[in-house]
Amino acid sequence: MVYFSKAKIIAVLLVCLFGIAFSLPNFFKEETLEALPDWLPHKHVNLGLDLQGGSHLLLEVEVGAVIKEHLESMVDDVRTELRRARINYTGLGVGGDRTVHVTIRKPEEVEKASDLLRAVSTGGDSSVLPIGGMMSVSPPTEVSVNNNTIIIELTDREIADRRSAAIQQSVEIVRRRIDQTGTREPTIQRQGDERILVQLPGVKDPERIKRLLGETAKMSFHLTDSRLDEALRGRVPPGARVLPRVDSGQGFGQVLIKKRVMVSGEDLVDSQPSTDAQTGEPVVSFRFNSRGSKKFGAATAANVNQPFAIVLDGKVISDPVIREPILGGSGQISGNFTFQSATDLALLLRAGALPAPLLILEERSVGPGLGADSIAAGKIASIIGMVLVIAFMAIAYGRFGLMADVALVINMLLILGSLSALQATLTLPGIAGIVLTIGMAVDANVLIFERIREEVRLGRGPVSAIDAGYSRALTTIIDANVTTLIAALLLFVFGSGPIKGFAVTLGVGILTSMFTAIMMTRLLVVLWLRRTAPKELPL
Repeated sequence: MVYFSKAKIIAVLLVCLFGIAFSLPNFFKEETLEALPDWLPHKHVNLGLDLQGGSHLLLEVEVGAVIKEHLESMVDDVRTELRRARINYTGLGVGGDRTVHVTIRKPEEVEKASDLLRAVSTGGDSSVLPIGGMMSVSPPTEVSVNNNTIIIELTDREIADRRSAAIQQSVEIVRRRIDQTGTREPTIQRQGDERILVQLPGVKDPERIKRLLGETAKMSFHLTDSRLDEALRGRVPPGARVLPRVDSGQGFGQVLIKKRVMVSGEDLVDSQPSTDAQTGEPVVSFRFNSRGSKKFGAATAANVNQPFAIVLDGKVISDPVIREPILGGSGQISGNFTFQSATDLALLLRAGALPAPLLILEERSVGPGLGADSIAAGKIASIIGMVLVIAFMAIAYGRFGLMADVALVINMLLILGSLSALQATLTLPGIAGIVLTIGMAVDANVLIFERIREEVRLGRGPVSAIDAGYSRALTTIIDANVTTLIAALLLFVFGSGPIKGFAVTLGVGILTSMFTAIMMTRLLVVLWLRRTAPKELPL
């Protein structure tokens, strides 16, 4: 244990050098770091929500809207198929929160209609489940007949699958929207069955984030109907509906649109804020995929000089007139936009539509002043802990204690450098983990030095006592640290938020303290031993 090869000495020094290099950027401001060469590390430790301020949002996905939308889609499919089969019906609509019902006028057509609707409601959407080694098809719906009424009911499994898919898709869409705002190190995770936790450190405009997350961003293109006056008097034409218009330069009001969708926002592949070449006003440019381009081109070619509506979340944001066929698959949305609102709309369309609206259940904002107070308190606690530990080791173990103190300082730099290199997020509990690590970092040295003292009392010489002290204390050190490391790993896996921050700094601190105790302090002791060749140890 007292032999160090040159390769091992170089490895220890390189680890220390890299740790110091990655920790140094944290002692300088961003402006100073920009003047450093590119090959040097430039990353600071990311500060958590409780240290640099920001927003905490707890969102609930209104999954009931997903089921309702699916049922309404089934109603349209049923209407289309019955008309195609020339079967007369009445009373078609959604019943309750999981069924669609329709009454067939002629009793002799009920069986034909039920077979048709059973095929429509299960076609291409069945789930294959393995049962006892056999493959069983589990249909998403159950079709039953009551007299002349056909009832299509969603199964429990289908509802559960759609709810789970809606939550997962919502998490991904929220993540894409947040990422495109440039927020660093956001925390976005599912919580419970229908909730999403969003933590955004350093966000200076939480209201904008709330607006971005509050928009479902479902966009579609529809032709308009000129019979608005008739619709406003209560006679809405079949296949049409009245929607409000937002102020897009044409004033507020209402627009009668045809329910049939020309092109949906699902066919959008890109959207960017830009300016109109003629007016210089902010607009949103968009581009369709090949399928959307064909649909949009065919629809505009067949309806030249007719107005069409661009609908976003149930509101008409623009209803221009088609002057000529739009065949290129791209266009622009103009209106009463500011550059910021055009940027936000482009971001929403680019990130994709949420499958269901999000409801903000809880909102907390942490000011940067409170975070600065926490950082200051953490610094004071760390400094006091360092001073007390350094003083104790120097008093208790003399020169060997001073060597342990040098290793302790290196240990702190290695922790800071590791957090910077990994871009881990430092939270207030994480600072507590660092303070705890300061005390734990010298535990291994205490075990080793006490063991060396025992060997000296037994009459061993300096070299033999140091060798035996390190050899016999190593098993205890590894056992104690590995046990704590497992606890930190479990906290990280099963914890969330601040608990994970504590687990990260504790785990990193354990690894660096083992390195400094077993390698760094031992290297200092061995180098001193070689240089001085003492007859007795200064313990």
